[in-house]
This record gives sequence, C-alpha cells and structure tokens, in this order.
Amino acid sequence: MQPEIRPATVDDAEAGAWCHLLCWREAYAGLVPADLLLERTSDIERRIERWSTRLADGADRWIALNPDPAAPVEERVVGFIGTGPGRDDDAPVPFELEAIYTRRAYWRTGLGGRLLDVAVGKQPAFLWVFEGNQQARTFYQRHGFEPDGTGKHDPYFDLHEIRLVRR
Repeated sequence: MQPEIRPATVDDAEAGAWCHLLCWREAYAGLVPADLLLERTSDIERRIERWSTRLADGADRWIALNPDPAAPVEERVVGFIGTGPGRDDDAPVPFELEAIYTRRAYWRTGLGGRLLDVAVGKQPAFLWVFEGNQQARTFYQRHGFEPDGTGKHDPYFDLHEIRLVRR
C-alpha cells in the first residue's frame, strides 16, 4: 500500500519533526561526520517547535503518511516536502523547493517523485543540495534540475551546497 500524501497541519508537527531528523540521519550518513550528525539530529523538541511555528505561520508542507495506521509517532510520517517563494536575493526563478525527504525504506519507490509532483508540479523551481549528495543530485536531475554554478557553505552541517534550477 502506498503512503497517502496530504497537506501538513500543526497537528502533524511532532510526526513531521521525527521524519525530518530521521531522514537527515539516513540521507547524510557518510556525508556528515557521525558525531556532528548525531548532535544535529538529537534535539527533537527544537525540531517540533520549528515545525509547529512554520506550519502555524502557513508554511507550504506536504507529508506522506505511513500506510500502517498503528505506526508510532516516530514512524507516522515517511516523507515530506516544503516549498515557498524563493529566499535567495538572486533567486533564478520565483519558486523554491526548500526541502524534500523520504525515509530510507521508501527510497526508489517513487514516493519522492509523487511528493514533487504534488507540491511543485512542472513549474520552474530552484533548490539547494549538498554537493556530495550524489543520490539526491541524481533524483533532481531526473526531474529536470541542473546546477546553475552558484554555491555556498552550509554551517549547520559544515558542507558545501550547490544550487540547482529547473527553468
């Protein structure tokens, strides 16, 4: 059974926050030093607060729900996507894909593509991705995103990011 995708509400903040941190652990293992990754993904209360605040402020987030209705809160959300107006002063297009993640068990199942279709569709958009995250870069390339030559340092995970654009 496929996960249901629906808009996130403030009531989803705890489950969404768990998904966010667990996805970071899965996606960034091998990219971020293990001790830094554990430190950055251990403050669930802070992440719940950020999700609650963003959703209360009207952030555009969609979540993919675990098909198992008995799943604990930590496993209730198995993917999410966040979008909005471009936050860069030099935004190449007006729409930004702020985040998209799925849990490892849902990698290569089409869930990421479904989330992208629901929240972004075929419209022009840009995003930031860690330069060394080849799996994510391959996913984005399959969906028409290409590097535009812009990069920056992400101090939170201490990695280099590159900007990808789909015009």
